Amino acid sequence: MEVILLERIEKLGQIGDVVSVKNGFARNYLLPNKKALRANESNKKVFEANRAKIEADNAERRTEAEKSSKTVDGKTVQLIRQASNTGQLYGSVSTRDIVEALEAEGAKVTKSQIVLDRPIKAIGLHEVKVALHPEVSVTVKVNVARSPEEADLQAQGIDVMAQMFERDQAAMLEDITPEATAEAEERMAEFAPTEEPEAAADEAPAAEVEAPNEEAATEEGKEEA
Repeated sequence: MEVILLERIEKLGQIGDVVSVKNGFARNYLLPNKKALRANESNKKVFEANRAKIEADNAERRTEAEKSSKTVDGKTVQLIRQASNTGQLYGSVSTRDIVEALEAEGAKVTKSQIVLDRPIKAIGLHEVKVALHPEVSVTVKVNVARSPEEADLQAQGIDVMAQMFERDQAAMLEDITPEATAEAEERMAEFAPTEEPEAAADEAPAAEVEAPNEEAATEEGKEEA
């Protein structure tokens, strides 16, 4: 489908551009959100007649977005979530969670302005893009941790999961004592295969059976005859 863009769309075009897009993208996103018009003759005339106003309104929204960006850009918000020992969250961080956290810090944004390439499903320090306007984007940091203490460590640049792994490895090594090693060897010996007893060295060989003497049997037969 061909549409006329009413605002800049990243990787697509600028205001007034006529572009070809997939039908679903146009019907489900561009048209209902008033970001574009169907590119027919009637709409082309309407757009050209209102082009100056459309561009002026866009410039005003961009100016407002640039002002708002000063209260949002570079902010760090903290989210405490339950997670496994491997750092995987029991669930995920949603755009609503980020919006509410930013609002608590005095930065007002909407869910549609939060750009998540993929759901946040692990603890750590995540950078998230916030599109305040098609031409104004900023970045915020989302510090996801299991406790405020872990969040503080991550804010200092410490990899909490790597630190935890090293601590667990050290604990395992401390548990390996000489007594534990000896006990493990004894247990393994219980399951070791037993060797078959060797044959007695003085065992007498089986008696050999002598083959009958054919010549003697022949002579005996002649005498009987």
